[in-house]
Amino acid sequence: MDPYNQNSIFENSFFGSKYLDPGFLFDQIVTFFRWLGHGSLLKNILTGFSIFFITVIAYCLIRLLEIRRKEKKNLEREIAEYAALQTEREKRREEGEGVIKNERWRKVLTYVFSDNSADWKLAIIEADSMLESLLTDLGFRGENLGERLKSANQETFRPLSIAWEAHTVRNRIAHEGLGYDISQHEAKRIIALYEQIFREFGYI
Repeated sequence: MDPYNQNSIFENSFFGSKYLDPGFLFDQIVTFFRWLGHGSLLKNILTGFSIFFITVIAYCLIRLLEIRRKEKKNLEREIAEYAALQTEREKRREEGEGVIKNERWRKVLTYVFSDNSADWKLAIIEADSMLESLLTDLGFRGENLGERLKSANQETFRPLSIAWEAHTVRNRIAHEGLGYDISQHEAKRIIALYEQIFREFGYI
């Protein structure tokens, strides 16, 4: 076989291919990028990307302005509502609404909302003492609250049943002392009974 032909066969084979020649590949890459630079394809691609990113940026700016505009409106509305609420509170304060008219009742509330369990019992005792003063002011006679309640009836003192319920708890506290255990929830419920009576007669 002709040696020349053998060399030709080797050069045209896969392992002897010019496509594995680094120099040839580099020349081809340079030629490709030159073609892109002279042609309109690269310019079109870059223009397309530019338009896309400009559109995204413009959209984000518009959305940001809309969000800030909404936040400003919400803030203005909240400020207006707060100002109206403050005005209403000042008006009620001037008219005497929502103000505790009986300082003894303020003490009761301080006791019942305390974290000290002993204060919950003091709240009931103080509220019961207020009830006794109320019945005295209403003209019911007796040596103590129990006797004044006995002299009353549903016609002369409509909240008589809840008064007895609250007063019974007070008596258990007085007689059993530390042995009588009461939760804050139950103490609040009893105080609510006293409050119902006092509000009915405008005592607080």
